[in-house]
Amino acid sequence: MQNSLQHLKSFYITPETPESYFLSLEGIEGSGKSTQIKFLEKILIKKGYRVLSLREPGGTEFGERLREAILKSSTPLHPLAECHLFLASRAQLLKEKILPFLLQPKSIVILDRYIDSTLAYQGQARKLGFKTVLELHQHNPLNILPHRTFYLDIPLEVSWERQNLRGQEKDYFESEKADFYNELITGYQQMAGLFSDRILTIDARGSVEEVSTYIEQDIERFIK
Repeated sequence: MQNSLQHLKSFYITPETPESYFLSLEGIEGSGKSTQIKFLEKILIKKGYRVLSLREPGGTEFGERLREAILKSSTPLHPLAECHLFLASRAQLLKEKILPFLLQPKSIVILDRYIDSTLAYQGQARKLGFKTVLELHQHNPLNILPHRTFYLDIPLEVSWERQNLRGQEKDYFESEKADFYNELITGYQQMAGLFSDRILTIDARGSVEEVSTYIEQDIERFIK
């Protein structure tokens, strides 16, 4: 699979403003992304960076409306429709928020979900295929990749346990069954292999502090 997709990687680029970085966090529900983003904000601000944290879908007025439409949908969406809704939100977020912010020196964008979510959710779990999703992202600005992606890896049983502790009503994706979640995990693991130079896989079963320390150690290696 990876060999057949390698040629598609040539279409992708990362932002090039000196001392500005684009980071993303990925993982299934309950992996701890929101908590770790707050931690990342603190350490990067201490380093003297301007930090903008955003989420997908969302981050713009247009994107937040799409987010509500997707997550509160009472009927299943066609996988291709689902995918294009995420891409529409992403393109607007890049144009309106991410790319302008990264043009400024010493600026960092932290994004809760990005292309790897689409590859895992729609490419793998919804069976659109990685090739289809990657080809849809060949066009600017969707061909912009993060400098670093932290994939917070947890097994399905940990995800369900943490979701149950929240005590919240489950949304469109959270209400999916075990087979869907297992496909998500497979999708994320395959993307971590394909984009091994960008994606750092972290065992997120440990404490918040253990995961935070691992992220901070990696940040220290490539963000001064």
